[in-house]
Amino acid sequence: MRVLLATQFYPPVIGGEERHVRNLAHGLAARGHEVTVATLAGADLPEDERGGGVRIRRLRAMIQRVPGLHADRQRMHAPPFPDPELVLGMRRLVRETKPDVIHAHNWMVHACLPLKLTSRIPLVLTLHDYSLVCAKKNLMRSGAACAGPSFGTCLPCAIDHYGALKGMVTYGGLVAMRPFERAAIDLFIAVSQAVARDNGLEGVPHTVIPNFVPDVLEALAGASERIALLPKEPFILFVGDLMLLKGVGTLLDAYRTLERPPPLVLIGRRLPDTPQELPPGVSLFESWPHDDVLAAWQRCLVGVVPSVLREACATVIIEAMTFAKPVIASQIGGNTDLIEPGVSGLLVPPGDAGALAAALAEVIGDAGLRQRLSEGSASRARQFRASAVIARIEDAYHVVLAERGTAVAGDSAHA
Repeated sequence: MRVLLATQFYPPVIGGEERHVRNLAHGLAARGHEVTVATLAGADLPEDERGGGVRIRRLRAMIQRVPGLHADRQRMHAPPFPDPELVLGMRRLVRETKPDVIHAHNWMVHACLPLKLTSRIPLVLTLHDYSLVCAKKNLMRSGAACAGPSFGTCLPCAIDHYGALKGMVTYGGLVAMRPFERAAIDLFIAVSQAVARDNGLEGVPHTVIPNFVPDVLEALAGASERIALLPKEPFILFVGDLMLLKGVGTLLDAYRTLERPPPLVLIGRRLPDTPQELPPGVSLFESWPHDDVLAAWQRCLVGVVPSVLREACATVIIEAMTFAKPVIASQIGGNTDLIEPGVSGLLVPPGDAGALAAALAEVIGDAGLRQRLSEGSASRARQFRASAVIARIEDAYHVVLAERGTAVAGDSAHA
């Protein structure tokens, strides 16, 4: 079938969601589908290119032309409402490619919603976070988990995060578009049970399909000389943004209490709230390429994901399990979908340095437990391989096509 994937960012702009969409695009193309990716234009990136059997079209948005609106010129986000220029670009692309299914990711869906007024093309939306109900997309307020959306808390929170004008526009767009999204989207895909529940998908067509990793993760093939910087002995590994919401402060507090612990390695993007002082035994490596991160997973003793925010579906956990590593993670968000406590890892209360330290000490000190958790991780990881998960996404496409009474390969009415 012809599939149009719509995503605000695509490699070389990289992150967990971007890697997911790229792997999905390449996986669908390898399975014989004709895949086009629609994404936002970026500085010094071609408007039209091909790679991995996939066509990439970069579209301009009016909101990109507003000076000072985005702090990072490489990550100018799609708005929570239809951008007129982006909608026109999407409409032209749909007429050109005649997709059987449009599969959008997060707020890029707003450029696709107007097409539903004149088209019967099924529209699928994958939610990688809580962007259906939260202007910040993370359901966090004042550094703690939010109890749920309400006007009295959400608008001040958005203003505090984005500033007065941008916060009001973002929150207003989010609220205004919600009924249109629920009416026009044929199927929501949530990456975890937590994402489905907290986005309020009960009562609308939805399914839960997790993130995935390639069937074969080549840990050392593309690794660089950076891996020589890793400790020679087994180490604890954290991968992710080096911020308090990701639990870095909790992890450092827990590590300080351990007796003669193995080294702790932090790999990620340094942010304003990244702790400046690191205890002895801790190494911080900033923004390593993914191949080097995989090499670190292969060499580590145990992985730790101590987030205090609601992780949607942490791909780092899946990568760690693919390399048969025990994972200690916070019992929050989508982490509970990925880890079977006592089988493939351990879950601890978010923000509890004492509980995290106890779990680390238990795994580090008990070789038999590590072996059992390693075997459980390797077994569990098979459920998150591309071949298994992409087949489920294909099934979702066939379901919406059947419900629409739409035939594949050009027999349907296209915009």
